[in-house]
Amino acid sequence: MDARERAYGLARAALKRRATNVVILDVRKLTSICDYFVLCTGRSTIHVGAVADEMVEALSEHGVQPGHIEGRREARWVLLDYLSVVAHVFTQEAREYYGLERLWADAPREEITDNAPLSQEK
Repeated sequence: MDARERAYGLARAALKRRATNVVILDVRKLTSICDYFVLCTGRSTIHVGAVADEMVEALSEHGVQPGHIEGRREARWVLLDYLSVVAHVFTQEAREYYGLERLWADAPREEITDNAPLSQEK
């Protein structure tokens, strides 16, 4: 499973758990820390935790485990680090406060919806 497939797998898992505002940022040309960010929003801290759990489960079915997880206890912003892909699951307030989309405004952005294809060729 390459980085792009991981990003789409995480995005689909977020949608499955009804996360909102699911976005993939392609940061390959902007940083060496990873290739993609997956950002999404949960309705509450409980929902954020459930979305993060669904994302972990979705990739674990393909034998892929996160290298590191941050923020699970507070669940305002859960970070799942898959090395080439970093997923961020926020409450609405945390997403607005930290503004990752503003910080990475130069990154190509793709909004993922229920109607999005399962994978993208690029």
